[in-house]
Amino acid sequence: MKKLLLTLALVFGTLTAANAQFGIVGGWTTAKTPSSIADLKPQNGNMFHAGVAYKIELGPVFTLQPALVYQGKTTFVNEAQPAASLYTRGNFLELEVGAQVGIDLLALRPYFLFEPFIGYDLGALNKLNGNVEQALNDARNKFEYGFGVGAGIELVSHIQISVQWFMNIGNLYDGNKLSIEYSKLKDLRNFQGVKISLGLFF
Repeated sequence: MKKLLLTLALVFGTLTAANAQFGIVGGWTTAKTPSSIADLKPQNGNMFHAGVAYKIELGPVFTLQPALVYQGKTTFVNEAQPAASLYTRGNFLELEVGAQVGIDLLALRPYFLFEPFIGYDLGALNKLNGNVEQALNDARNKFEYGFGVGAGIELVSHIQISVQWFMNIGNLYDGNKLSIEYSKLKDLRNFQGVKISLGLFF
């Protein structure tokens, strides 16, 4: 029985190694922090993402693609009453595990993707009316988690282009750490938006 398990493990390892590629990924991210309060008017902010990925083909239609990336996310919130302008940015180190389902058509492979992720904010920046607010920096949730869904196309097994909508789960700020003057900001949910990515695999 042990020999059989060892043989299966070796076969699986060999197949995985033969159908795996290391790559670099990067692209454009637009995001905002939704709110149910009418006075808070979040607007999209644009940043970028970049990192490394490892593509593992696990069958004719299924591919697993973990990645470690820097992910910038930013938004602008213009509060109507009282007038205030909030700029908030996160600099996340994210671990993503993309699951791709698609059909290989030789020269190209269209696919759908589902990508859960976790991340840690390496340095939040919050500016209110142009001034850095340390109290808001301290109240920001450092850990994040969420998921993305989308689609892409792979060309000649080496180039990927994908578009996905992503959503962080939870709120942007820890409400227990916000003083009464920032109470409305408890309603700001964490980032959600769209990513357009290019991947090169070797």
